[in-house]
Amino acid sequence: MDKFNQLKALIEGAEKDAEAFFNKNNKAAGTRLRNALQETKALSQEIRNDVTAKKNAK
Repeated sequence: MDKFNQLKALIEGAEKDAEAFFNKNNKAAGTRLRNALQETKALSQEIRNDVTAKKNAK
């Protein structure tokens, strides 16, 4: 559950950069947003692996 909470926090943190990029055309915010999304992807994959391992352990 800790990783899921990390994922939620990461998404919440990226929201400000998403607003700055899409609404204000801030290119630096776009770069930060892309980096946050890449981290989100990696963390999501870790969570998926954990869920699969727990599901198959039973």
